[in-house]
Amino acid sequence: MIQEYLKFVIVGHVDHGKSTLIGRLLFDCGMVPQEKIEEVKSICASLGKEFEFAFLMDYMEEEREKNITIDTAQTFFKTAKRNYVIIDAPGHKEFLKNMITGSAQADAAVLIIDAKEGIMEQTKRHAYLLKLLNINQLMIVINKMDLVGYKQQRFEQIKQGILNHLGRFQLLPNYVIPISGRDGDNIAKKSEHLPWYNGPTVLESLDSFKQQVSVTDLPLRFPVQDIYEIDGEKIFVGRVESGLMKKNQKILFSPTNKIADIKSIKKWQQQLDQAESGHCVGITLSDATGIERGQIGSGTDDSPQVANKFNDTIFWMSPESLEINEPVIFKCVTQEVRAKIKKIHRLMDSSSLQTIIGRDNEIKETEVAEVTIETENQIAIDDFNRLPELGRFVLVRNDDIVAGGIITLE
Repeated sequence: MIQEYLKFVIVGHVDHGKSTLIGRLLFDCGMVPQEKIEEVKSICASLGKEFEFAFLMDYMEEEREKNITIDTAQTFFKTAKRNYVIIDAPGHKEFLKNMITGSAQADAAVLIIDAKEGIMEQTKRHAYLLKLLNINQLMIVINKMDLVGYKQQRFEQIKQGILNHLGRFQLLPNYVIPISGRDGDNIAKKSEHLPWYNGPTVLESLDSFKQQVSVTDLPLRFPVQDIYEIDGEKIFVGRVESGLMKKNQKILFSPTNKIADIKSIKKWQQQLDQAESGHCVGITLSDATGIERGQIGSGTDDSPQVANKFNDTIFWMSPESLEINEPVIFKCVTQEVRAKIKKIHRLMDSSSLQTIIGRDNEIKETEVAEVTIETENQIAIDDFNRLPELGRFVLVRNDDIVAGGIITLE
C-alpha cells in the first residue's frame, strides 16, 4: 500500500544549517546505508572533524547521478506515519524558480535560523516568498542552540524577532522549535539539553502537517506540450496539471475556445479511461483542427480566463533591472508569449517590507512589484490562489529567468 506523502521545503540564510538538518533527518529516519555512515565517519576522522551530517547529502547527490530519484531537486525519507519529499532550495533564486515553474510544489515549509547569527536579510526574504507563494504551514527551527549554550533567553529573543517580522505580512508559524542539527536535539527525539522547551520535535511537527487540497479535485487543466502524428492521427501530448480527464468527455481549448471530444487517452502503450493530475499522457480528439502547442485544455463548464492584460505580483531576480515597456518573454506552463510591464502599482523591498517611494518606472534585484502585464497575444490564465497551476509564471530575458510571479485576478 502506498503511503501518504508530504512535500516540504527548507529555506534560510546560507550556512544556517540546512544541509546538516536534512542529513540528520535522513540519519534519524534510517534512510542512509550503514556503509555510507561508516564512510562519512572515516572522512571526518581523517579531517580531524566530528561527524558531519551535511556530508550525508553527498550520498543523495550520488544517488541522483545514478537516476535513483526522479527529480534532482528532491530528497526522500519516511517516518512511521508517511513518506516525505524535501524540495531542495539552495537560494532564493533557485527556490522561486523551482516553486514558480511548478517543478516542485510544497505543502509546508521549514525556515531555519542560526541561533548565534540570528535573523538575516535572506531569512526575511525567504519568509516573504513563502507568503507570496501561499505556503501557510510553517515551522521555524532555531538551529545551533549548542553554540549559545542552549540558553532560553537567546531562543526567545530570536523567536520574538521572527514572529514580529512574519506578523507584518500575516504569516503565522505553526511551530517555533529550538534545535541542534549537529547533535540531534529536538529532531527525532526530545532534548535533555533543552528542558525548558515543552513543544514537539521536528518530526512530530512534520507529522502533524496536512497535505494541501488535491489538485485532482480542482478544475481540469491540460496544457498541450507537443503534437505528434502517428498513422495519420494527431496525438496531443501534455501533463494533466490539475483535475481529471475522462475518455469521451468534451474538452475546451483556450484561448481559441475550440471544443472537441476526447476519443482516447494513451500513456505509453496503455489505453486509459481517465487521467488525473500528474499524469503525462497523449490524447486523440474528434476534431484536431486549430489546436496548437501552448493551448490549455479544460472542462467546458470551468475554463481559465482569457486575457492579454492582467495584474500580477513579481519577484525580480536579475542583477540588471527592468524598465517599463521593456520586452520580456512570459512563460506560463507551455504558453510562451512576448510581453511588457505596462504599469508598476507598488514597489517593495522584499526583506525590509518597506514600500519604495518615488520610482515607478524600474524594478531592481530582489524587489517585489505589483504590476500590470500586457502580453502580445491572448493567453489562458487563472488566479494563483484559486488554481496555482495556471496562476504562476516566469519572465525570461536573453534566455535567462529573471523574475517569477503570481497572477491576481480577483
